[in-house]
Amino acid sequence: MDRYELRRLDYSLTEDHRDLQAAYRQLLDSHCTIEVVWAAQESGFDKSLWERLCAMGASSMAVGEAAGGDGATLVDLTLVAEELGRALAPVPWIDHVCAARLLERLGGVDGDVVTGSRIVGLDAALDPVTGVRLIPSGSVADQIVVRDSEQVVLLGFGTRPERVANLGQLPMAWVDPDTADTRVVLGSGAPALAAYERALDEWRVLTAAALAGLVEQTMTIAAEFAKSRHTLGVPIGTLQAISHPLANMAIVVQGGRNLARRAAWFLDNEPDERPELAGCAFVFLAEEAAKAATMAVHIQGGLGVSAEAAATAYLVRARGWALAGGDPGASARRVAEIIARRESAVSPTEPVSV
Repeated sequence: MDRYELRRLDYSLTEDHRDLQAAYRQLLDSHCTIEVVWAAQESGFDKSLWERLCAMGASSMAVGEAAGGDGATLVDLTLVAEELGRALAPVPWIDHVCAARLLERLGGVDGDVVTGSRIVGLDAALDPVTGVRLIPSGSVADQIVVRDSEQVVLLGFGTRPERVANLGQLPMAWVDPDTADTRVVLGSGAPALAAYERALDEWRVLTAAALAGLVEQTMTIAAEFAKSRHTLGVPIGTLQAISHPLANMAIVVQGGRNLARRAAWFLDNEPDERPELAGCAFVFLAEEAAKAATMAVHIQGGLGVSAEAAATAYLVRARGWALAGGDPGASARRVAEIIARRESAVSPTEPVSV
């Protein structure tokens, strides 16, 4: 089996991957504590943290070298997304890099977008929306890429829309394309819409990776509490009602992480081979992250529902982040449609690929 064929099945990290992930974990451990996360809740955005990330190359890495970026793979980006999810980082990094990569494909990316000095948002809803729509990074983005009928359009606003309070503590806002101060058509017809669909798939993959990181940290918080809390002279972590859910969280982390990396690899290398994987990763983590965070709150008892408990911060984001792109059920339906089309194209005598 050659290296390329092996990589379709093996999603272990290389030394460079581990170094990349370690670098971002170190940065976020130092500059994105839970206190920083709480302090940013009113706006959903920490400008200082964003600037630190961009200075480290978090924005430029997502764009190809021909456009002035570093040409990172989508698998590389999942590693950064995972660390941002682990830290609950209040920055619109996923929206920005997916929008920047879309702009690159449509010939509209420039140096300010590459460096992150101008933030670009993305309408992440899978089902086409007309008129006013909720944009996950709408209150902090300088420009926003949306799909308008058969066109992909870049909108600019002189005054940013007002933030809407939301469960995920995102810088979310209602955006009306008709009120934009500038409007640039990036492309139209099937090629432009296909590029937009690719951006949405990347958004789902990176959001899934972020949720995997969130679940892992949620598990760590719950496990540390379970080791220190005693009942009848033993740590509560030794009880099956606690240890089994914690084991399930570990399975979710590993399974979800591998699924996100697998989806990223296929999008980069064989986008037409397994187009359902992006949706699979997103739907799986959207459901399991909320379950894991809820269990972490249960393990901590009354402590887990207080504003001072870190588990609460993870719980609301586990439930809210997956909704930033609309109903996850739309992704589930798309996965079903892709698989149904593939199976209907297989003759009765031919084995079905799963």
